[in-house]
Amino acid sequence: MTTAQELGTIEKVDIREVWPSEPGHFTPWLGDNLDKLGAELGLELQLVQIEAPVGAYSLDIQARDLRTDNLVVVENQFGSTDHRHLGQLLTYAGGLEASVVVWIAEDFRDEHRAALDFLNHSTGEYPRYFGVKVELWRIGDSLPAPIFNVVVSPNDWQKGEVRVSQHTISERGAKARAFYNSIAERMEERHDFTRNDRSQTVSHASFKSPEDGKHYSVSLQNNKREGPKARVGLTVWDDVALLEFLESDKEAIESEAGLHLNWSIRTDKSMNSIFTDRESSSIDDDPEVLEVTKQWMENTLVKFRDVFDPRIEGFASSQE
Repeated sequence: MTTAQELGTIEKVDIREVWPSEPGHFTPWLGDNLDKLGAELGLELQLVQIEAPVGAYSLDIQARDLRTDNLVVVENQFGSTDHRHLGQLLTYAGGLEASVVVWIAEDFRDEHRAALDFLNHSTGEYPRYFGVKVELWRIGDSLPAPIFNVVVSPNDWQKGEVRVSQHTISERGAKARAFYNSIAERMEERHDFTRNDRSQTVSHASFKSPEDGKHYSVSLQNNKREGPKARVGLTVWDDVALLEFLESDKEAIESEAGLHLNWSIRTDKSMNSIFTDRESSSIDDDPEVLEVTKQWMENTLVKFRDVFDPRIEGFASSQE
């Protein structure tokens, strides 16, 4: 006698239940989880920048494929695709000379699928255009799981042939992951920093600040226009008042730290950064050169903490 096996039910979840807004919740989440998107596209994606400026606009995500070093632009949208986002997508692709262009939405209108297909047929090998639907599903009482479905792809793209397992990583990606893990361990052991996220990453290492919604990070940046560079920064989420307070003390902060800082602040953005760069630093450098980069990151992170932590704590106390 056989016994019927109990099975769960699968249901679609409104993405706004998990990510109430695209710019404030989904885009930051995707920036931290590009491996999930990359696994569907056959790319090994490394985050370069969230809300990257392109003329008068801000690209949701600028990334690169670690296997080829190709620049990747990602534009996100809740709801159905529209002409405005298509125009922005083309602006970003041209402005940044992207090799891979990804448009993510909940649903794709037929005319926008046709437009991406036309671009793939007309542009040669590059740029390569992808249309990707994002959905959330759960089985029974499980947590919602994100699903990326590729609905438009380049002519020669075959998912079964080029898909990269989430459990595999290129030699270059492994080198980047080891680099960031090394600097994270160094900051913990030598300077009592606390990692913001203990998961392994190929794009950055981040560390906690005294208040939620603010963190320090180190990364290696690379794009065609500006070339390779190392970056140390403070990222602030949804706190315009704090940003204005810090910027009002800009001269004293830069003087105390002995650094020239880039105050990339726009009050209409949910995420803003204050950072400094060191030119000509790349994950492809020789080990002894990478060690110099690590030392620069280490020293600069300590300077950031020394000048920003007291001010962040003082501002928080003044708001109580």
